[in-house]
Amino acid sequence: MDNPFSLSGKTILVTGASSGIGRQTCISITKMGGIVIASARNEERLNETLSMLPGDNHKIIKAELTDTKDIETLSNNIDRVNGVVHCAGMVKLIPAKFYTKDDLRRFDEINYEAPILLTSTLLKKRKVADGSSIIFISSIITEIGIIGNGLYAGTKGALVAITRVLALELAAKKIRVNCIAPALVKTPLIDGPTFQKEIEAAIENHPLGIGMPEDVANSCLFLLSDASRWITGTNLIIDGGVSAY
Repeated sequence: MDNPFSLSGKTILVTGASSGIGRQTCISITKMGGIVIASARNEERLNETLSMLPGDNHKIIKAELTDTKDIETLSNNIDRVNGVVHCAGMVKLIPAKFYTKDDLRRFDEINYEAPILLTSTLLKKRKVADGSSIIFISSIITEIGIIGNGLYAGTKGALVAITRVLALELAAKKIRVNCIAPALVKTPLIDGPTFQKEIEAAIENHPLGIGMPEDVANSCLFLLSDASRWITGTNLIIDGGVSAY
């Protein structure tokens, strides 16, 4: 009997693959038999990711996804893929009274414009095979408010909204489009003194504790696999129980 959770024979593009959730997603995909194309802007860390992957068919492509030329280069240097996982992103705590136009633009171009323009380019160039799965990493912040995270919330909420539209537009090709909404996950993005007070407070609000990159990667595996072939247009919440309050 075939295993519907297997990724054997599937090639998956993962952005933000140089650390954290993106790196772990690459590792987890290969453990399920998939082939990985790992992309990020830091080539040295990309090579570290590549060294962690079993097999010889994986590859890395350095790309700064806020640069449309790099998006074109990335798209031109891959064959057809069976899945895309958009892990690249940024987070920064900024109270509303301190917003600037530059802040708005930076959040938008990294968290929203980059994954959407890359998706559009891949579709235009017919690099996404029929029956594929496209995944955006949103956030639990699309469901609950968290002080100081307004700009981050706006961009992640935009991903959830456009996911529903893309799911309908691509349904005829059996291409599924979904979001994953994690709560606090221990990654390099939250390391360092800047977030320590917020992290300590947030841990108390996670009944199952804070997440690990593997928790998000495992959800990606499900949505990439044929086991989720009837799921599209969703925002899958994985939050350790935060939203149960």
